[in-house]
Amino acid sequence: MQLKDLKPIHRNKRKMRIARGGKKGTTSGRGTKGQKSRAGHNIRPAERDMIKKMPKLRGYRFKGAAGKENAIVNLKSLEAKFAGGDTVTPAVLLEKGIISRKSGRLPAVKILGAGELKKKLFFKECLVSESAKESIEKAGGKIM
Repeated sequence: MQLKDLKPIHRNKRKMRIARGGKKGTTSGRGTKGQKSRAGHNIRPAERDMIKKMPKLRGYRFKGAAGKENAIVNLKSLEAKFAGGDTVTPAVLLEKGIISRKSGRLPAVKILGAGELKKKLFFKECLVSESAKESIEKAGGKIM
């Protein structure tokens, strides 16, 4: 078979030009009136209607410290997992399984004073509550 031997199976059908006079005039199978009867009508998709109904978030959205949540650690969990003289940082707490990552990032850590601390620990890069600070300094630890 060669290219010259190829022929279409069906005859080409001309596009029907309706509403131009003659037998296919006026509404010509489109029904009557309204958007659908007009030439070039375009109905909005349902997704767009859903988007239009959603409320808009107006104004400047501050994404600073107010949006972040601290990972909370109590003194009793530090007493159980750490030996005397150790340094406590967010990375070490993650390593020991006391805290976990939030959105793939290392969270800010806040030490709270629940429980007793009898070991001397050194704290770096951690926020500390007043009651926890007293317990740490009483045990001989230091906040850097």
